[in-house]
Amino acid sequence: MSDDELTPVFDRGTREHSRSRNRLRAEPMLPETAYQLVHDEALLDGNARLNLATFVTTWMDDHANRLYAETFDKNMIDKDEYPSTAAVEDHCWRILGELWNAPNVDDAVGTSTTGSSEACMLGGLAFKRRWQHARRAEGKSTEKPNLVMSSAVQVCWEKFCNYWDVEMRLVPVNAEHPVFDGSDLENYVDENTIGVVAIMGVTYTGAYEPVRDIAAKLDEIQEKTGFDIPIHVDGASGAMIAPFVQPDLEWDFRLPRVHSISTSGHKYGGVYPGLGWVVWRETKWLPEDLVMRVSYLGGDMPTFALNFSRPGAQVLLQYYLFLRLGFAGYAEMQQGSQDVAVFLSRAIGEMKPFRLISSGTDIPVFAWTMNDDYTDKWTLYDLSDRLRMRGWLIPAYPLPADLEKVIVQRIVVRADLSLDMAQKLMGDFRDEVGYLDALPAPMPDAERAPAFHH
Repeated sequence: MSDDELTPVFDRGTREHSRSRNRLRAEPMLPETAYQLVHDEALLDGNARLNLATFVTTWMDDHANRLYAETFDKNMIDKDEYPSTAAVEDHCWRILGELWNAPNVDDAVGTSTTGSSEACMLGGLAFKRRWQHARRAEGKSTEKPNLVMSSAVQVCWEKFCNYWDVEMRLVPVNAEHPVFDGSDLENYVDENTIGVVAIMGVTYTGAYEPVRDIAAKLDEIQEKTGFDIPIHVDGASGAMIAPFVQPDLEWDFRLPRVHSISTSGHKYGGVYPGLGWVVWRETKWLPEDLVMRVSYLGGDMPTFALNFSRPGAQVLLQYYLFLRLGFAGYAEMQQGSQDVAVFLSRAIGEMKPFRLISSGTDIPVFAWTMNDDYTDKWTLYDLSDRLRMRGWLIPAYPLPADLEKVIVQRIVVRADLSLDMAQKLMGDFRDEVGYLDALPAPMPDAERAPAFHH
């Protein structure tokens, strides 16, 4: 069948496409035909705006979209050819350093990354290298480094410890300590501990870990043992929420033990994926031998990243939002998201089947579970399936180790979920709960995999 401009697009060679997906075609295809094929593949995805499982930005305004289209060809790492984009990157991390209360932004250092996962790995690498230098200077072994964190950490930390040969020491969360708060920390740290990770916005529930309490516990440990252990704050979400919604909360560089902070520009930073940021409180906390140097504008630009060629457009989009919104605009946007989260959590918490695990008053994320013995007809997995039929993607999954028997659902409220949309969601939510409650017999007990990969 010919691929001819005069042939209607669906009568071209598209019917043969299913047999040739995994090999390169012998002949070229008209761009309109190729576009239609890829466009139709994407039709089978869910609606990103209705995906309440993801933290990742799914909407930007028309000016941002235009800027994106104008700059998607810029390579962030090519600072010689794109010196203005490199300068914008510098502006952005300095803005974040000030936002996070660095004592002297001129003595801080930071970089953009492809996401907060890469940013976390850079923070972990700086910890490991700094620890190695200190141990060698003392004539001690650099074998068996360990990193201490909550059992509820994001999977990027498991990757870091696996890839860079660091022992992962997990402090379990439980009913008494639903978040890592420093309790029992002395039993997990030793002379080989390169650092402690604190999470501003646990992905399972949206709750903050109390960084100040963790730092205070490490102060006590140092007084008793001499172990001077730094903190990296994984602020993938909360580092772009707390400064605007909870400005008095001490979690950032106001705590001297916090050496580095990471965040996702593509989450509550408001930028399309993928963009992350990491900032060190002082230049000395980023070991010099991890930094590569390139020249631009006749000067010297330090660069520290795992990836080399990567998009520069998202960095420009971040700067656009910093200029467009300012502090007041971000505060309004983040408070609006939190207001919607609290509206939804209250509405769900008032329903008989459910008990809230969190309320959306930290980051605009909350989770709930079913009350014990409410029903044997359905589970949260069934409710997730029913909502998916309406277009809403709301995952059900178990909590981490020691709480894995607790099944929860979670909603992530982003700026593009308006109160009007939230009210529509609640209408569908109540209808589906009513449908499940009216079942004459239990739903089939199909084997399920958790619908959550944070």
